[in-house]
Amino acid sequence: MNEQTTHRTVALITGANKGIGRAAAEQLAALGMTVLIGARDPRRGEEAAAALRAAGGDAHAITLDVADAATVRAAARQVEERFGHLDVLINNAGITGSGQVSPADATDQVPSSVDLDMVRAVFETNVFGVLAVTNAMLPLLRRSPAPRVVNVSSHAASLTLTSDPDGPFAALLPSAAYTPSKTALNSLTVQYANELRKDGILVNAAAPGYVDTDINNHTGHLTPAQGAAVLVRLATLGADGPSAGFFSEDGPLPW
Repeated sequence: MNEQTTHRTVALITGANKGIGRAAAEQLAALGMTVLIGARDPRRGEEAAAALRAAGGDAHAITLDVADAATVRAAARQVEERFGHLDVLINNAGITGSGQVSPADATDQVPSSVDLDMVRAVFETNVFGVLAVTNAMLPLLRRSPAPRVVNVSSHAASLTLTSDPDGPFAALLPSAAYTPSKTALNSLTVQYANELRKDGILVNAAAPGYVDTDINNHTGHLTPAQGAAVLVRLATLGADGPSAGFFSEDGPLPW
């Protein structure tokens, strides 16, 4: 079935079968967008898409592992064949490398003793995966009248915040994997924004806050819906919206 006959606002969210990604999908679907649920596990992706459809949304599952080039290429072909364009890309998929543990227990992230293979794995998903997916989807985004790219970062990515000895991050364990990967993602966001600004593609980084999800073993104090709000706001910016920015729901964050 080809759905290119009329322009429909189409949004792809990676890692969208649960957590913040799923909450963002629900909110964008509620705004009338066609939402593509990117998920590594096809069954979980389809379950999430079916739940959104049952709630009245237009949602479809896309098998997509951001660290697997073959699935990235296949996902781009699938979007091309069915919709012919893409309006919103939210690069949400990410890993900590430590598994489902509280940040206070992520002792394997300490720089002086970290496993380099873990650092490589985290960067493969959180940085290189964003490069792979964004580049695969750019030809489709260029066909949109208002293309938007949102990279899901973290407050911990801020060098200003994490380097303050009296700040809220001073008591946390140092991280050689997750935190630096999000700082690198912020830098990548700025570079994409600078390149694509002339094409009208707005690219920003979002910090959802400390959200109750698997990634922190459900120690966060915000709901996924609350964390997703800033993603949705950046995904729906007007033509005069910012690009190359780093935002939480409360506004701009320091680099």
